[in-house]
Parts: sequence; C-alpha cells; structure tokens
Amino acid sequence: MKKTFFLWLLVLLTGLYSCRPSKPEVSPPPAGFVETGIASWYGPEFHGRPTSSREIFDQNDLTAAHPTLPFGTMVLVTNLDNGRQVTVRINDRGPFVKGRIIDLSYAAARMLGMVGPGTARVRLEIAGFEMPPRPELQSAGYVLQVGSFTVQENALALFRKLQKEFPGVYLSAFQSGGRTFHRVRLKASDKTEARKMAEKLSAAGYPVLMLRE
Repeated sequence: MKKTFFLWLLVLLTGLYSCRPSKPEVSPPPAGFVETGIASWYGPEFHGRPTSSREIFDQNDLTAAHPTLPFGTMVLVTNLDNGRQVTVRINDRGPFVKGRIIDLSYAAARMLGMVGPGTARVRLEIAGFEMPPRPELQSAGYVLQVGSFTVQENALALFRKLQKEFPGVYLSAFQSGGRTFHRVRLKASDKTEARKMAEKLSAAGYPVLMLRE
C-alpha cells in the first residue's frame, strides 16, 4: 500500500513539474552576421494579423521577417541601390519566395524608398538585440522609436522637426559592432498614451516602433 502511495505521489509531482510555464529560450543573433540579397515588403493584407512570434503585425512599425535570425534581432538594412538605411526588429518568419532574404514592413520599405519597385538589393547587418515582448506581461511604460540613424545629423534633423509638437522627444545612442546608432525616441507612461502618440505620429507620416521598457 505504501509503495502504491509513493508511486502515485511521484507521478503527481512529475505532472505538476511538467505543467510549470517554461522560460522561452532566446538566442542572441550570430556575431558578425552580414547578408546581401533581395528584400521585399508586406503591408495591408497582413496588417493586424499575428506574426510567427505571436506579436500582432503593424505595417507602420519598423519590423521585418527573416528565415533564421532570432526574434528581437535589430538589423540595419541598407538599400544598395540608393544608400538609404533603416533599422528593423525581426518579429516574423519569411520571406517564402526563392531568392529573397528579408520581408520588410511597409514603414521600413517606405524609408528605404522601395515601396514602388517592390523589391531592392540590400545588405543586412546586426545592429543589436531587443528582448522580444511577452504578450502576457504588462510593462510599466513604453518607448516610441521614430528613427534610427548611423549619421548623427539625420537623427538631429528629425529630432528638431518633432520637438515643437512632441516636447518629450529625445535622442538615444547605442553602439554595436564598432558603429554608433542614433535613435529618435519618445516615452509614454502606459499603453493607451503610447497608442495615441503612435497614431498621431503615423498620421503625420512617421513610421513608429512601439517598445515596452
């Protein structure tokens, strides 16, 4: 009888342990990663749908789909046809068309000047890593990123342009791979305020990336 009791106890404890929520494994992006190839973009037809990372796709965010890079990887994308650059966050899988290496959001494609052509020759470089947001967790605050530039003058120009209407705008610099990226950002106290600010910025023609602090 004792043996049966302990056996059932062991089964119960094993079951409880297996039901514990597992911590999602997040791998950092590979060091020194550089990739060159064809980029495409996606927008309205996928807007509002879940991505492969379970984040809801927003065509006005600076995000992208890549076949293998970990979710949360920040990638500097350079349009090799016109020299324009944009930093995007990987939150989806794709593209699923042979010969293409990345699928950019509409906002990112617009910043690179490739909405009309539909595709462009690009170079991808790792620009950092942001821990992917977990939908079940609520954050105390939000950050809205309006742009990320390797040329400080470009960041300053956008900063000055936004300063009148958004007094809380600020510049945030970070280094990765020996390069400095100048980010133009605004803070919001909660999700409601962040969404209102994002809508206002989007209506004015600015692509917005909303991040949890």
